[in-house]
Amino acid sequence: MVSEKRSALVIGATGLVGAKVVEKLLTSEKYTHVKVLVRKPLNISHSKLECIVFDFDKPDISLIKADDVFCCLGTTMKKAGSKAAFYKVDYTYPYEIAQMALANGAKRFAIVTAMGANSKSLFYYNRVKGDIEEALKKLGYEALLIFRPSLLLGNRTESRTGEKIGEALAKFFQGMIPIKYRAIEAEKVAAAMVSITASNVKGALVYESDLMQEF
Repeated sequence: MVSEKRSALVIGATGLVGAKVVEKLLTSEKYTHVKVLVRKPLNISHSKLECIVFDFDKPDISLIKADDVFCCLGTTMKKAGSKAAFYKVDYTYPYEIAQMALANGAKRFAIVTAMGANSKSLFYYNRVKGDIEEALKKLGYEALLIFRPSLLLGNRTESRTGEKIGEALAKFFQGMIPIKYRAIEAEKVAAAMVSITASNVKGALVYESDLMQEF
C-alpha cells in the first residue's frame, strides 16, 4: 500500500515557531512539497521547498494551494505599532489565507494562537486570538487544529527584551509552575503541529500548552 503524500503551505515561516515547522516538514516523509509564502527569500534550500515572495495585501489566490496549511503568523502590539496593524497580521491575513486555501482544496488548517485566546476577553490581544479561532471554525475545514502555547522559548531572529526577561523568569520558576502554564520550546510546538496535522484527526480541535509539552 502506497502511503499518502501531502503538500504543505506555511505562512509565518520566518518566526520562532514557523521556522521550526518548515524544518520538520522538510524532514517529514509525509510531505513531498513544502511551499512558504514570505516577504523576502529564506536562506535555506531543499528539494522539497518552494519559496514564494508574497504580498499579503495583494494575495494571489492561485499560489495559496496545498493539502495542509500551517499558519504561524503573529506579531506584538509594540512591533505592529497600532491595534489596526496588529489585527491585520493576527486576524485578517490568517483568515484570508484560510478562505483561499479552502477554495483551492485544502483539507487541514493548523494555526498557532495563544494561551488565553478568548473572543470575550477583556484583553485586546487575547480577544483577537479568540476571534480568529471562532472565525476559522465557521469555514468548514476537514480539520482545524488550534495550538495555544504559553510563553515560547527559543532563539528569535529579533530582539524582544520583555520576552527575554519572561523566558529567564519562566526557566527559573519552571518546576513550581503547573505544566499547562510552563514556558514551552518552539521546537515542541512545531513538532506537535506537524505530527498532529499529518495524522487523520478531524474536526475543530484545540491543543493547550500542556499537551504540546509531550512532543
